Amino acid sequence: MTTAIRSYHDLIAWQKAVALSLEIYRLTATFPADERFGLISQLRRASVGVPSNIAEGYGRGTTADYVRFCRMARGSLYELETQILIACQLGYVSDEARESVTDQVSECSRVLGGLIRSIDHADHSD
Repeated sequence: MTTAIRSYHDLIAWQKAVALSLEIYRLTATFPADERFGLISQLRRASVGVPSNIAEGYGRGTTADYVRFCRMARGSLYELETQILIACQLGYVSDEARESVTDQVSECSRVLGGLIRSIDHADHSD
């Protein structure tokens, strides 16, 4: 039995994206202070962009906008993955932390891809 989606809060893609964003905030709290306006800001902005775009797309009211915003969220995931790799190469995060975040990014991307396909499918079956 599937649960009806009553708001974007019910979307697994949004829930996983929020969890990823919280992890990024915890991780970047350990970065050097001189990265406050550099990687810290970029990582946090990209991570918050993922659930924010999912929510905004959901609220737009059109399928085309919903899919477009979900695709922007996916772009933010790729941006985040790149930035965490750079942070690792600079020595700000361990390989283990990078792998953990990369795993979360992959899971978010997988679930988000499923959401995008389901939106597209629903739009084409009308």
